[in-house]
Amino acid sequence: MASDETEIDETRTWPELAIGLYERLTGRGAEIAYEFEDMHVDVPDKVGEDADHARWRLDGTLTIRTSENDE
Repeated sequence: MASDETEIDETRTWPELAIGLYERLTGRGAEIAYEFEDMHVDVPDKVGEDADHARWRLDGTLTIRTSENDE
């Protein structure tokens, strides 16, 4: 690769994607909106194989806003 080319890191996991989006958008007044239609998520009450799960149903829009704290 030539020295004037910028190397691009590939995102390989969902957590990497979320972290990358947060880092890029924080402090820019950004908003991310996700729309779900009848999506079910089983949420565990603890870590481990014996965890009980609550079923959450998402049907609508989830909006995530970012802002930078003034220090």
